[in-house]
Amino acid sequence: MELPKQGIAKDELIAEMKARKAQDADWRAGKTWSLIYPAGPEVDALLSEANALYLYENALNPFRFPSLRQMEVDVVEMTGGLLHAPEGFGGCMTSGGTESIIMAVKAARNRARAERGVSQPQLLAPVTAHPAFAKAAEYLGLELVQIPIGDDFRADLDAAAGLIGDQTALVVGSAPNYPFGVVDPIPELAAMAAERGISFHTDSCLGSFLLPFLERLGEPVPPFDFRVPGVTTMSADVHKYGYCTKGASTVIHRDDAHLKKYQLFFYDRWPGGIYASFAMAGARPAAPIAAAWAVMRFLGEEGYLKLARRVRDTTRKLREGIAAIDGLQVWGEPVMSVMSFGSEKHDVMAIGDVMDDRGWHLDRQHAPDALHFMVSPEHAEVADAFLADLREAVAAHGESRGKDARYS
Repeated sequence: MELPKQGIAKDELIAEMKARKAQDADWRAGKTWSLIYPAGPEVDALLSEANALYLYENALNPFRFPSLRQMEVDVVEMTGGLLHAPEGFGGCMTSGGTESIIMAVKAARNRARAERGVSQPQLLAPVTAHPAFAKAAEYLGLELVQIPIGDDFRADLDAAAGLIGDQTALVVGSAPNYPFGVVDPIPELAAMAAERGISFHTDSCLGSFLLPFLERLGEPVPPFDFRVPGVTTMSADVHKYGYCTKGASTVIHRDDAHLKKYQLFFYDRWPGGIYASFAMAGARPAAPIAAAWAVMRFLGEEGYLKLARRVRDTTRKLREGIAAIDGLQVWGEPVMSVMSFGSEKHDVMAIGDVMDDRGWHLDRQHAPDALHFMVSPEHAEVADAFLADLREAVAAHGESRGKDARYS
């Protein structure tokens, strides 16, 4: 495509965009099981208005747009409160979980250099940790050392104890991890790190805006947040179960004065004056900050509890429905609404193809082979239809594996 010689009329452009968009996944109908987290038409309307109000502003300069700076501070403070961050905590907003993770890794690397003289930093993370940690290691010059997982799909503590060392700059645990929805043994991993003066990061991009409310509903939630001694940083996405539009995430430091300084980039050796940033980006879109601030205050504790209850109940229905289908099983013991299921009897990938044909969009995983999904509030409306199609897909197209698919 070349830049057109003359501008194209708005109506024509919008019509073409709508035609292209018709090919995308139909998330409004509840057919997608990741990527989008719809919370209903009232939230949609609020997000649309908040985004439009701050469509053009730039969050790079807090002195020109003080309203944005205060909203970012408010979002960080509200998020830290959910995660039981102690007095003196701090943080910032980023474009998403990947950027939050990169900034946490940067802070840990710089801290290890400054306080422990680490020259060849290593990042110790479970094999199930998000690929953003591998990306951060590559970008920032750390060696990624992967912790094997046990039969419960959680980080193996004995293996971790043998891998941690003098060059370890950061130890990581997930709450929950993306592939299986289980929470790593955060207290034990964090204690290993703390004994050696090493930073520990809880990646709770998925869980930070759901686990606290499930706990308030009386559900068993493993320890994962700043109540755990040794947790120095956490990542929490507002654009997942915080129900904000993309991209709004946070990185939170236990000790703002001591630890957050290692995240800062500061530069003044050019004619343009002081340049300082806590995030990867310079210019930052204002709309996600405004939308995050708006949706958190719009929903409040009561709204988040209501949505958490809806997600919990739908997740239960889906887990029970999957377990009732001969040959299917959920891998591990997921703690919230993120999970994968597979089979030692059927070809689960063939089953996934049938579900695709019926309009459902499930992610594929391997080691073990699995179909993966995340439950949002709107899935309550389609859970029965999904399970009916899944039962038919297994009955018609499930094929005997003839081997143990779990370790294929």
